[in-house]
Amino acid sequence: MHLWEHADMDVSLTIRNVPGSVRDELAARASARGQSLQQYLLSELIDLARRPTVADVLSRARARKAATASGLSSGQILAHLERDRR
Repeated sequence: MHLWEHADMDVSLTIRNVPGSVRDELAARASARGQSLQQYLLSELIDLARRPTVADVLSRARARKAATASGLSSGQILAHLERDRR
């Protein structure tokens, strides 16, 4: 279970020094979705927290590569691909 699934752990956040143009853009996006700025920002923060970090994605990709590395050269891989296309 992830932290954002614990409704009883709600907290308030304050973000200071947000440029007016940024606030206006976010408010416009919220309005386009029929949401308050608060609702919009909360949904965006939840989506952000659910996404893996770049470091996590790269780590998983490296692990998959290591687990599936066959030692084939690029020429051999291309030959296999060409043979599979026929």
